[in-house]
Amino acid sequence: MKQLRFRVLAGLFVVAGVVSWAGARLWDAFGTLPSVPVAAPIVLAVIAVVLAATALSLRARLRAQRERRPGAKGVDPLVAARAVVFGQASALVAALVAGMYGGVGAFLLMAGLDNNPARRDQTIYAGASVLAAVCVVVAAFFLERVCRLPEDDDEESGTGSARA
Repeated sequence: MKQLRFRVLAGLFVVAGVVSWAGARLWDAFGTLPSVPVAAPIVLAVIAVVLAATALSLRARLRAQRERRPGAKGVDPLVAARAVVFGQASALVAALVAGMYGGVGAFLLMAGLDNNPARRDQTIYAGASVLAAVCVVVAAFFLERVCRLPEDDDEESGTGSARA
């Protein structure tokens, strides 16, 4: 399984942000801009909490398994692989969502917030969504790090390493 790359996430964020900013600008020229849902940062924060809790749980179970504690519950490799895939998928979607709401938020900031309290609220929701999406990405990287297999001893001979 390939590791999650920060450059890919940053690229998705930038492309989605630029497209979203241009779309918001065009949409606003033809009428009213759709609002940023209040639930967006909440849902992203819940996903970040689930990813972080999964990572902490797996880390504790893997540590107990490594230390050979009596009664330690092991981690099924398939469960760890599924958790990593969930984290990677969540990070990719979070990068897109952060770019989308970041672009809308940037447009709203550039358009001015002085006269319109509704647009000010929308900008706050967009910023909170970007922040929550960053938390999802951080939790996904943490989960991936927790589920990484230790390096093989044969790595020095050029065979590489195994990863979950």
